[in-house]
Amino acid sequence: MTVKRMDNVGIVVEDIDAAIAFFTELGLGLEGRMPIEGEWAGRVTGVRGQRVEVAMMRTPDGHGRLELSRFDAPAIASDHRNAPVNALGYLRVMFAVEDIDDTLARLGKLGATVVDEVVDYEDLYRLCYIRGPEGILIGLAQQLGQQTARENPMEHER
Repeated sequence: MTVKRMDNVGIVVEDIDAAIAFFTELGLGLEGRMPIEGEWAGRVTGVRGQRVEVAMMRTPDGHGRLELSRFDAPAIASDHRNAPVNALGYLRVMFAVEDIDDTLARLGKLGATVVDEVVDYEDLYRLCYIRGPEGILIGLAQQLGQQTARENPMEHER
C-alpha cells in the first residue's frame, strides 16, 4: 500500500477569521494557526515569494483535517468559489453531521445558504450542499436509521 492516510484538504480563503468561525460552528476544532513563508514553501507549492497564514482545523473524531489558507502574497491567481458542482477540479468537502436541520440553522446565522434543497436518499441519508463563507461549497450528510451492507459493502467484506 502506498497511501497511509489523507492528511488534509486545503481551502484558500480571503477572510480566515470568518472561515475559522464557520468551521468551528460546524464542529471542527482549531488545531493551530501560523504564518508560512520562505524559499522552501515556494519550492513545495510552485508559488515563489508566498506569504500565507494557515489555520488547521480538525474534525471531532480526530481523523480529518481542513487546512484554511489566506495568501498575503502573491495576489490570488483565480477564483473558483462560484463554480457549479459539475465544474472540473476540487469543489467540495462532505461532512457527516448528527442533525442536518440544527447544523443548517447554526450555519445560517453565519451566512450559509442551501444550494438547492435538503433531500432524502433512499431513507439512508439526508443530504444537501451549502455555500459557506466566500461561497465555499460544503456537503452535509445525516445518516438515517442503522447502517446496512448496502451503504458500505467493503466494511462487511473484511
